[in-house]
This record gives sequence, C-alpha cells and structure tokens, in this order.
Amino acid sequence: MKVVVAIDSLKGSLSSLEAGQAIKEGVQVVYPEADVVVRPLADGGEGTVEALAIGMGGEIVHVSVTGPLGEPVTAKYGILKADGTRPKTAIIEMSAAAGITLVPDEKRNPMHTTTFGVGELIKDAIDNGCRHFIVGIGGSATNDGGIGMLQALGYDFLDKNGAPVAYGGAGLQSIARIQAENVLPELKDCTFRVACDVTNPLCGPMGSSAIYGPQKGATPEMVKELDEALLHYAELSKETFDHADRLYPGTGAAGGMGFAFLTYTNAVLESGIKIVLEETGLEDEMKDADFVITGEGRLDSQTALGKAPIGVAHLAKKHDKKVLAFAGCLTPDAGVCNENGIDAFFPILRRVITVQEAMEKETARENMIRSVEQVFRLIKAVQ
Repeated sequence: MKVVVAIDSLKGSLSSLEAGQAIKEGVQVVYPEADVVVRPLADGGEGTVEALAIGMGGEIVHVSVTGPLGEPVTAKYGILKADGTRPKTAIIEMSAAAGITLVPDEKRNPMHTTTFGVGELIKDAIDNGCRHFIVGIGGSATNDGGIGMLQALGYDFLDKNGAPVAYGGAGLQSIARIQAENVLPELKDCTFRVACDVTNPLCGPMGSSAIYGPQKGATPEMVKELDEALLHYAELSKETFDHADRLYPGTGAAGGMGFAFLTYTNAVLESGIKIVLEETGLEDEMKDADFVITGEGRLDSQTALGKAPIGVAHLAKKHDKKVLAFAGCLTPDAGVCNENGIDAFFPILRRVITVQEAMEKETARENMIRSVEQVFRLIKAVQ
C-alpha cells in the first residue's frame, strides 16, 4: 500500500510535517510495510518557509535586514539545494522583513514603512547562489509599490534633484526618474514565483491603497495621496518597461509588491497552494498512491474556498485517488468539503477535553496517530 500525506499545520499545535509524521505512524500501525510519503503543505503564507525548507531537506538562513520602520530586524528565509528540476531555490516570506506584526499599532503608517528589507533578503539569497525564488507576499505593513525592495536590488528611484526618494509610500510621488544601471547583474537570471491570492489592481477604488491601506494605518487623506502616488509610479514605470500594467490582477497585492515583481523582475503571480503543490512534486507521488491524506486544524466551509487541503484533493482527483482528511475540529458546514474532492473527513479528538489540552503537542500527536490507526483498521477490515 502507498499513502501520500500532505496536511496543513494544526496552528498552535503541530506543524505540517509533525502532523504528517503522526499520520504515517498511524498508518504503519496497521500496515507496517506501507510506503507512506509525507510532503510539507502550506499556502504561501505564514509557515511556508519552515514547511518547505525543512520538509524538502533545505536549510533556514537568518540575516539582519532593514525592517519596515527602517530599523534592523532579524529575518529568516529558506534555501533548497539545486536538483534535476530547478536551480538552487530561496523561499521568502515578505512578512519576515516588512510584516505588519513588526510594527506597533501606534507606529503604523504606510507613508513611511518600507519593503527595503525584502530586497535585502533576495540579495542575500542571490549571494548564496539562489536563482529561483518562491515568495509569499502576505501580511505586509507597506504601501510603497515595492520600490524599497527594488532599491535594495539596485534600481534607482530619483527625485527632480537626482537624489534617492524617501522610504515608504511618501517617496512615490517624488519619483522623477528611474534608473537601472546599478541593478544586480544576477537579477536577470533569477525567476520568481510569487504567492498571490488576491486580484486587486494597483490603483483605483479596488487598488492596494483603498482596500488594504486603512489596516496598515492609512487615514482617508493618506489613501487618496497614496493612490495618486502609485498611479504616478505606474506611469513612470511604463515609460521604462512597456509591459508594466497597473490593472493586471494582483498588482495591488501587498501595497503594490505584485506590480513591482511583475514589472521589474522575471516573475509570475500564482495561487500560493498551486506553487507549493508543484514545487514539492506532490502530483508525481500521487500517481501510484492508494490513498491521499490531507487536512488542517479546523475543517469548515472556508476550507472549500481554495484552501490547502482542497488544493491537495483536487490534485488527487485528477488521478482518481481516494482522499481522506483529518482535522483538529470540524464545523457543521464542513460537509461542503465532500463536494470538493474529500471523500471522507474525521476529527481527531477522542474524548472531551479543553481546547488548551487538545492543542498540546503531544496530545494532538497521539490523537492523530490513534484516529488514523482506527480509520485504517476499518480499511483493512473491509478490503
């Protein structure tokens, strides 16, 4: 028997790989000789670096970079060794260097927060030999159109006096000239898969400033100013790069970071779960599997709206595989998951305990093992 496991983390309890290993142990209680393949699962957001780097035999790198407020922060990213299908790869979460959680509530102001540290992470990865990048751009504190990142990579955004513009959204309006003479030469050899699950354009009523600016500290006046500044930046960018398209879906993601990647680098914007599933080679493992197992901390109707377990299920159904899911808890509307590729799902709680007790790592691990064991005892009994 071959079982392929790709389960999302049970947040606050088990990581993706810890949950996967517990499932493997449960299966092998019943089928000791089973080939159980565990792959990391994430959706491009928080936890993607750990899930992919550790789950695929990579390493975690820590580096001091410029934080969103212009002060040093220690950020981490993952590196995967080159293999037959891809070059040496960096896995980066934008939030590690420019995340909103790095900015206290009273200091949130997208006029001043910068993405410069994200560019420094990319530069460090380039210096470490990476030429392929997986980048999650969720959770940002910024609305600078990505110019901070681009400045760190060598692009010059200059004002009318030839001086570099200021950090943050405030610098956008004063851009008079864009120069690429000092860009890192290696950047042209780099490819970026950017995890982007929003479709907002760069500017306008559905743009980054209007939709996401307020949660980053923007007042109504700031929103108007930032939107006009992004439009100015987009028009100047179009003069330098013919393919610049401020209306392209996702260009407004992360305060315009989607626009920066698409316009200034060799990048594509894609669904986070699609990137992870493809980069981990999960589909190849599924082709000869007897069962595919997925899940997450809480299975509900939101799961069916494109979250990681449904991504796994849809991939498995391409090859007509049976899909089982395990979750820390279920909601009454979780049945919709059965209509989206999950053949059967199971809660792992085995007795009445408090939420705090249920989330203890060893308790969750034991519950997962024993729940999986019983499901596979049933499978063995009816075969």
